[in-house]
Amino acid sequence: MSEIRFDGRVAVVTGAGGGLGRTYAEELARRGAHVVVNDLGASPDGTGGSRSMADETVEAITKAGGSAVANHDSVATPEGGQAIIQTALDHFGAVDIVINNAGILRDRSFAKLDPGDLEAILDVHLKGAFYVTQPAFRVMKERAYGRILFTASSSGLFGNFGQSNYGAAKTGMIGLSNVISIEGEKYNIKSNVIAPAALTRLTEGLGGEADEQARARQDPRQVTALSCYLVSEESDLTHEIFAVGHGRVSRVFIGLGAPWFHEGEGVASLEDIRDNLDTIMETDGFIIPKNVVDEIRPVMEKLAGK
Repeated sequence: MSEIRFDGRVAVVTGAGGGLGRTYAEELARRGAHVVVNDLGASPDGTGGSRSMADETVEAITKAGGSAVANHDSVATPEGGQAIIQTALDHFGAVDIVINNAGILRDRSFAKLDPGDLEAILDVHLKGAFYVTQPAFRVMKERAYGRILFTASSSGLFGNFGQSNYGAAKTGMIGLSNVISIEGEKYNIKSNVIAPAALTRLTEGLGGEADEQARARQDPRQVTALSCYLVSEESDLTHEIFAVGHGRVSRVFIGLGAPWFHEGEGVASLEDIRDNLDTIMETDGFIIPKNVVDEIRPVMEKLAGK
């Protein structure tokens, strides 16, 4: 089988100064892509900033013979997002790939969460992904090609104590990707989501001490192959979610159970719901809707007598 290449493609990777983002940037560059390495260089909670992280990634790429340029703008403003994409256009004349990887953490139990910590997480994760992706999407439409990857989290998909702000922002990115995958379909723009598990600067210490073998399984490079494959020309996948890390890749999907229909006169009562709850909760016969039309189709078929 031939090697998957990115020759001539232009990739933007946010949060690429370390951790997951750096592995993506280095792998894409190794396979021929021109890479915009974006990183504000802030601390894990989003405060401060330094140009060194992005610059060090670029230096490593160029020393290895790759093509990369640093960008130090924040993803958390429309101006920052536009500037990141403009860097790709100014240096390489295009943008074909966007990996939304930038992130911060401000964990606190829900009852104690400060509104400012909610806003900061939403600004970087959800709004940041929007601000970077929208100008890139416009360029991709003109070129009739694009690959977009969003970084969600199992904390949003399945829940995790102390991460209500983080989980909400990350799950919002799934909705964003779903819509982009539909709107981008006729322009050959694919959009997918990963929920990665890896030991990075952001997650160091959250899971306690890990032995050498456990740390190897949590290496960010365990996530790199899937992420880079999803933004390759070879991948036709779109509107998908994957959990990845520890040497494992699993598809995650949002399924719709077989419907229960109220057959009596009028509307269903509370007692009707209670008495049919087992049927409503049944997962056999589920479907995976690709859009809202798929979701409502069983109702339309019922009304049509099918």
